[in-house]
Amino acid sequence: MTTSPGTVESTTAVSGRLRTVLSAGERPARATAVSATMTHLWRAMMAFKHFPVQLIDIVLMPLIFLLMFTYLFGGAFADSTEEYLQFYLPGVTVQAVVMMTVYTGTSLNTDIHKGVFDRFRTLPFWQPATLAGSLLGDVLRYVVALATTVSLGLLLGFRPDGGFLGVVGAILVLIVFGFSVSWIFAALGVVASEPERVSGTSMIVLYPLLFMSNIFVMPETMPGWMQAIVDANPMSHAATASRELMHGTAGFWDVGLVLCVSAGLVAVFAPLTMRLYRNKNAH
Repeated sequence: MTTSPGTVESTTAVSGRLRTVLSAGERPARATAVSATMTHLWRAMMAFKHFPVQLIDIVLMPLIFLLMFTYLFGGAFADSTEEYLQFYLPGVTVQAVVMMTVYTGTSLNTDIHKGVFDRFRTLPFWQPATLAGSLLGDVLRYVVALATTVSLGLLLGFRPDGGFLGVVGAILVLIVFGFSVSWIFAALGVVASEPERVSGTSMIVLYPLLFMSNIFVMPETMPGWMQAIVDANPMSHAATASRELMHGTAGFWDVGLVLCVSAGLVAVFAPLTMRLYRNKNAH
């Protein structure tokens, strides 16, 4: 098959014009770490729009636990359901936040197995922005879960002695705590073989920690060996801080201990997660 000289000249002319057009424009500036993180944060927030079913877990699960434990077991755990609500609601907010931290690992692992991770790897942006954006996006989940849980508690008769500032303080502390815990499941999401492994392993770890804490009952009612476990449980520290802040009796150490635990979790698991992510990035 032969090509006429006119066709060759036409193709050459088109290629020349195309190169001229492409070279005339300025190359877009490379995304900064902050802008890349904000883009992935926006992507995480858009998940609510495209997958609104996740709101069921975020909203309904804390409400179900609040109603079930208050009205099924409240009379047995305390003198009345009203008295138990004052004790339990600050604790269930810890559960509401911690259960949401699993989404970080499952969404990251889903991206890896669907090939989205491979696509991101070819793009010229700060690669850890994928992790940072997802973790910041989880803050919205925490806010929604905490707002709905506290609002229902107020409707049921919960009255925080610490007032509005006490409730806001407790919410802020729990957001920091949830952010630190989410790094654990982000690391798990990078190395897990499939998303189901992330959620399954997370539940095996979280439920014993949540139930072996002071979220549901006072440790004084437990055997001595169980009290020692409960007192050392980070979930108990978070529940105590939330409870004391909402009721206006928080001391410096109540809040400081939770913040120290949160800082320790970030110091350990954030570098570990970044390293695992970079190593996967390199393969």
